[in-house]
Amino acid sequence: MTPPTGHSVVAAAEAERVPEPEVFSTLGLPDARRVELWERHNTAALVRLDVRANGPLQASEVTVRLPRVTLARVRATSHAIERSAGAIADDPCESIAVYLMLRGESSFAQRGGTHTLRPGQAVICETDRPFARDFAYGLDELVVKVPCDAIGVQSRYPVITSFAADDSGDRYADALAKLAARATRAVQPVAADERTVMDLVTVLTVGPQAARPAAYRAAAKAFIEEQLADPTLGADQVAAAIGISERHLSRVFAADGASVPRYVLSRRLELARAMLAGDRSERGAESVADIAARCGFVSTTYFSHVFRKQFGRRAGEILRESRIS
Repeated sequence: MTPPTGHSVVAAAEAERVPEPEVFSTLGLPDARRVELWERHNTAALVRLDVRANGPLQASEVTVRLPRVTLARVRATSHAIERSAGAIADDPCESIAVYLMLRGESSFAQRGGTHTLRPGQAVICETDRPFARDFAYGLDELVVKVPCDAIGVQSRYPVITSFAADDSGDRYADALAKLAARATRAVQPVAADERTVMDLVTVLTVGPQAARPAAYRAAAKAFIEEQLADPTLGADQVAAAIGISERHLSRVFAADGASVPRYVLSRRLELARAMLAGDRSERGAESVADIAARCGFVSTTYFSHVFRKQFGRRAGEILRESRIS
């Protein structure tokens, strides 16, 4: 793939800098105040919820706030939650929430219907319609919150889907789960691309036929995310993988003010930044050149140049700091 020009690199740097994940835990808090403080945290981080727990609640959350989208990884012991009409009136969100179950089992009730969610299943719902959930055996899940106006379409909620690893899962739900998991993990989190998140939620909400440009764009970006280490990755491979022509793929990206080479570059740089700043026990004794190669860069010199353009810092500086800390 021909390296993007200097102008392309500058354009890639226009993306918002993603803040570090925020971590909150009830461990160490007074038993009697854990529910209260967990409710307060959720109001600030995601949505206001009423929480009930029979014993001291053990819960933790890793939250990543993008300009318009919020991603989270939530773990907790047995409890129940409700998004009541009163909570909605006091704290309207005008958003869509996607709950992706990783472990445990939960019930979800909204619009008079109740659904049981198991690992590998997801529910998409409106946060400003009352709902209730029960986690009798605890939970471990990913949460994605997107403003309603980012979807731009109406749908009949809730939507239940699967992101199972086998062929029975929805590929868009699987891509969303992987993206959210990488962004919220404790070791080497990889910044999520906000537009990709919104495209994926749009497709999951209304279906790929009703949101075809978003579906093509989301499928292409999901494929790119999985192939970043391949130095030969180019628009021809991406187009073939999602079943459209290279010209059509270019038009889909251009309509969003982007290009395939520029997007690949930006995602490779985000992956490299995560690896450079990550825990040494995970990274080992890798050099800047090693990490550049693992992210699909053939030339270390070129990598160092575009990395500094993107982040305003040398890759070697970040690597040295991570070794000291």
